[in-house]
Amino acid sequence: MRVFLLLLCLAGCAPVAPRLGSPMAEWVPSPNFEPRRANYVILHHTSNDSLERALATLTSPARAVSSHYLIGRDGRVLQLVDESQRAWHAGASWWGGQTDMNSASIGIELDNNGTEPFPEAQISALLALLADIQTRHRIPRANFLGHADVAPGRKADPSALFPWRRLAAAGFGLWCDPPFPPPPEGFDAALGLTALGYDPSRPEAASAAFKLRFAPDDPDPRLNETDLARLHCLLQQRSR
Repeated sequence: MRVFLLLLCLAGCAPVAPRLGSPMAEWVPSPNFEPRRANYVILHHTSNDSLERALATLTSPARAVSSHYLIGRDGRVLQLVDESQRAWHAGASWWGGQTDMNSASIGIELDNNGTEPFPEAQISALLALLADIQTRHRIPRANFLGHADVAPGRKADPSALFPWRRLAAAGFGLWCDPPFPPPPEGFDAALGLTALGYDPSRPEAASAAFKLRFAPDDPDPRLNETDLARLHCLLQQRSR
C-alpha cells in the first residue's frame, strides 16, 4: 500500500506533457484528431453566428470535425487540437498534388457567418497567431491558403470579405496589385492555375476559387485578361 501511495504522489507531481501550440490561445481540447506534420495553414469561416455554436460543433464527437484554432469576433483565440496532431478541417482536398491537406496543415476557423465583415480584433489576433505559427514551423508565405483554394467548388470560405491583401502584406500568402506586367504570349490559364496549386481536374471551380481570393469584387468566375496577368504575376512572386 505504501508503494502504491508513493507512486500515486509521484504521478501527481510529474510534469504534464506540453502541447504544441500557441501560448496566446486558451486550450479547449477537441477529441477529433490524428498525428501529422504541418507545412500549410488553411483558413476557414465557421458559418455560425456565435463562438459558442462553432465551438460546440468543433468539439462534438458526433460531428467529427475540428480545427487547431478558433478565433472569436472579439479576438479570443482558442486552441482545440495540438499542432502535432491531424485535425479534421479540410476534408476532401487538393493542393499542388497533395490530396490530404489535413495531414499537412494547421486549420484556423474564424467565427464568422460568411456574410459579415471580419472585425479588426479578430484579424489582429489572426495576424499575431500566424506570425507565431510561421516562426515555429517555418511555413513558406505561399502556403497560407483558404478552404476554397484546396476544395474548390465544394467550399467557399473564407468569404469574399476576407482581407487576403492585408495578410499578404504581413507575409502570409501571395498577392499582386495592378498594374500587372502582361503574361508571355500563349500563357495558358489552366496550366497556370495548376502551377499555383489548384486542382486541374476541376478547372471551372479552380478559376472561381482563384477569383474569390484574388479578385473578390468581380462576380464573374471566369478568368479575363486582367486575371491572366494577375495569375502570371503571382506565379513569378511564388517562384521568388
